[in-house]
Order: sequence, then C-alpha cells, then structure tokens
Amino acid sequence: MKKIQVSHILVQHEYEAKDLLLSLVKGKSFEELAQKFSKCPSAKSGGNLGIITPGKTVEEFEEASFNLKVDEISQPIRTKFGYHLIKRIL
Repeated sequence: MKKIQVSHILVQHEYEAKDLLLSLVKGKSFEELAQKFSKCPSAKSGGNLGIITPGKTVEEFEEASFNLKVDEISQPIRTKFGYHLIKRIL
C-alpha cells in the first residue's frame, strides 16, 4: 500500500492560501506559517498530518497529495473544509 507523509495549511479563503503561497515562494517556513495561520488542529505541529494512505482523506486532498514530489508544495486545493496548501514530506 502506498504511504506518504504530508503537512498542510488550512484556511477559509482562496486569497489567504494564495498569499501564504507567495510567502512560501519568498522563503518563509511552511511550519511557521502553518502554526500561525492554519485553522486545522495540526497547526500545533507545523501542519504535519503524519503518514496517510489512500482512502484516509477527502478525494481532492488525496489526489493532490499523492501527485506531489517530496518537498513540493501544492497550489491551493479546495475541499469541503476550506483551502489547503499541501507539502509532501515523505
């Protein structure tokens, strides 16, 4: 079974996700931005969701996560929870 490890930042609005993505491009720390801005309980751990396997997250999140390369960050991904920036760790 395929397993990956991801972190994410969850915000309510697409413009927030795009602003955070710009900050990341400029060299800001994903973990620090997650701690400061993410609306998910995982914010405390820098957005780290740990190991995920197929079927463990909503479809849009899973598809984006499994298509990332290690250390790659997604464009904003919309799910029923809001907008995510996803970083693949492993």
